[in-house]
Amino acid sequence: MTDPFIVAVDGPAGSGKSSVAKAVARRLGYGYLDTGAAYRALAWHVLDRGADTDDVSAVRAAAADFALGQGLDADDRRVFVGESDVTDAIREPRVSAAVSGVARVPEVRVQVNDLFRRIVADSSYPAVVVEGRDITTVVAPDAPVRILLTAAPDVRAARRAGELAGEDSAVVAEALHRRDASDSAVVDFLTAAPGVEVVDSSDLDLDQTIDAVLAVIERRTTPPQQGAENG
Repeated sequence: MTDPFIVAVDGPAGSGKSSVAKAVARRLGYGYLDTGAAYRALAWHVLDRGADTDDVSAVRAAAADFALGQGLDADDRRVFVGESDVTDAIREPRVSAAVSGVARVPEVRVQVNDLFRRIVADSSYPAVVVEGRDITTVVAPDAPVRILLTAAPDVRAARRAGELAGEDSAVVAEALHRRDASDSAVVDFLTAAPGVEVVDSSDLDLDQTIDAVLAVIERRTTPPQQGAENG
């Protein structure tokens, strides 16, 4: 995945990666791919078929006819499964609770990761910010810019509770902890692989985090200066 240019962003829930990745894409005129939305859409598809995402056979069967429609415009975040607009439905609690069930099936991850690569390869954008859980290590391990965006668990829980109006913060924190534990059994999204730059947003607000990520992109894409002896 070297054409177009890839900015790969990984991170746990509540780290701010979706908000930051979208803002960076807008600022730079890049495309934006939310890989988590695709897994949510697949979970919705399983549930829509009347199946359970804890049933691996049902997940495989749903993945076999999974027709995802997802663009790269940071300002058009509509998601389709076939003709169904599932943009709002994939954010419902029942889908959120089911996502880990589809993401833990290895062959499904291979299929969906291949789909991500095709979406990016077919892009008309000069560059795409791709964010998710194993983008820096599996989907685009050779990306010129690879970032792990993280934050302390209590900070992530507070952010997620703030996004979910009316939800009890302790319940949100426990749900986030369970998801971290479940998903980390499939992919390590809490530890930076070699060559991946860490941006810790625990003490940063959104604008500061965006600036920190933009600084990484600039560092990774600006040619090194000539040495003093050459100038």
